[in-house]
Amino acid sequence: MITTPVPGTGVARSRDGSGRIRSTMLDIKFIRENPDAVQKVIKDRGMKLDIKELLGLDAEKRKILVEAETLKSEKNKASKGGRPGPEVIVKMKAISQKISDFDTKVEQVDKKISNFMLNVPNITHNSIPVGRPSANKEVKKWGEVAKFDFKPKSHIELGKNLDILDFPRSSKISGSGFCLFKGLGAKLERALFNFMLDLHTKEHGYKEVFPPFLVNRASMTATGQLPNLEEDMYKLKDEDMFLIPTAEVPLTNMHRDEILDEEDLPIYYTAYTACFRKEAGSYGKDTKGLIRVHQFDKVEMVKFVKPETSYNELESLLVNAEEVLKRLKLSYRVIMLATGDISFAASKCYDIESWAPGIEKNLEVSSCSNFTDFQARRANIKYRPNGKKKPEYVHTLNGSGIALARTVIAILENYQQKDGSIVIPEVLRPYMDGLERITKE
Repeated sequence: MITTPVPGTGVARSRDGSGRIRSTMLDIKFIRENPDAVQKVIKDRGMKLDIKELLGLDAEKRKILVEAETLKSEKNKASKGGRPGPEVIVKMKAISQKISDFDTKVEQVDKKISNFMLNVPNITHNSIPVGRPSANKEVKKWGEVAKFDFKPKSHIELGKNLDILDFPRSSKISGSGFCLFKGLGAKLERALFNFMLDLHTKEHGYKEVFPPFLVNRASMTATGQLPNLEEDMYKLKDEDMFLIPTAEVPLTNMHRDEILDEEDLPIYYTAYTACFRKEAGSYGKDTKGLIRVHQFDKVEMVKFVKPETSYNELESLLVNAEEVLKRLKLSYRVIMLATGDISFAASKCYDIESWAPGIEKNLEVSSCSNFTDFQARRANIKYRPNGKKKPEYVHTLNGSGIALARTVIAILENYQQKDGSIVIPEVLRPYMDGLERITKE
């Protein structure tokens, strides 16, 4: 097997006989052998993390292990020399105590290494732009932006006038950052996630799942939400459980600590769930209406695939998400995220944005990511390649298929009429008893 650097990153990846680039192994051995490459990725992401600290801990651990092995060897030799005398017994007891002390030290250093490793991000793919969010690259557009012969209203005004969105009452019930859907607003929400689930299961090959909305710490750590994003998560007070920020968490953890058969790959799952996020740090930023809420509905797509197919699978995942917007006839653009904007766990990510004319903003309605083997390593998800005894890590991907709060904004604002009514997209009408437009009931 030949090892070659990936252009633009300096990261070594392996090639098999076919010449296909296979997955990077982001473990301590990989970091030890490629410290400069890993440090560059951290810098490109705009993170502050010194790999030298980790390597120092790693060197300390290995030194202790060598010393412990030397003592164990000495103890074994002494025990083979027949019945030991008093002096040998005293010496062996001292050696045993030192070995025990070394084991304790290794355990302590191991904990420090594990905690550090949980904060090391995934290796970014060499095709994505380097830089801050301003370096994000538009890669494609679809559809024509809606034009009006009147000044378009915002979804907040439309929702209030049609009595389908009730922000004052949601604030009374729960506080700011929540929304109450009423009447045809609630029916539109339900129509959207039913339509998307039907599309992904009947045409795109996904298996539908209805997962728990509460997950444990191990699940949140496996997918990379913890420890870095804990302040943005809703945690139960008396239990170490979290409300899910996305269905990605329970769907990915379905196969935690499992070895899959190669013939079962790829595995595609889709799910509708409510999603819960504190949106910590977003105070005063795009917080009006449905733009940034603490609870929203979303249909998620998750894939488990073989390493050599994962970047092709990312492109098909993106197409699946785009198809939702095409069927809704909502114009959109696709953005490839730069190193300073991509999530901690992702190697490569596309965002899909749809234009909202009432508030005059492009809104992210989907994010499609390839995590390579990053999540699989944290979750211990492997597969057994045919003809090989040793299991390998799968690659995981996920994408919004799509997020409803902002999609509702796009529908209300793009399909609004001069009289204040909303034309219902044709693809949703079968889910709304054939209704063609939303008017005040």
